[in-house]
Amino acid sequence: MSLVGSWELISRFDHTATGEQRVDPALGADPIALLVYDKSGHFAAQFMKRDRSRVVEPSAVAASQNNSRAQGGYDAYFGTYTTDDDNNTVTQTLTGALSQENVGQTLTRELNVLGDELTIQLQTVAASGEPVTRTLRWKRVG
Repeated sequence: MSLVGSWELISRFDHTATGEQRVDPALGADPIALLVYDKSGHFAAQFMKRDRSRVVEPSAVAASQNNSRAQGGYDAYFGTYTTDDDNNTVTQTLTGALSQENVGQTLTRELNVLGDELTIQLQTVAASGEPVTRTLRWKRVG
């Protein structure tokens, strides 16, 4: 699997175990995002709420397991990554992050690369406190 390249977000959905969709109030239902993996093992990710005219204050959205925390409708982090082809995972260690508590965090996500489409899944917790599966679909743009 080759993650190397620049990826633009197509969609980002959170679903409960019963299939109900939950919207992340910090980034909204349709955020804009760019994800870059280089061949030397470094990555960077940026997410922005499409309409930042009404943003959720950071204190209203707690940091959740296996996820970073947006501030003011924006989230960004960077660091190093490794892939495990046998288990279809990517593990990212955050060297820097918009939210101070995320610096040094290690995040592991399930992934699938099919041509120029990347799907990443992770288990996390919605703002409501309920567990959700987050699915992010990306297209390679560079």
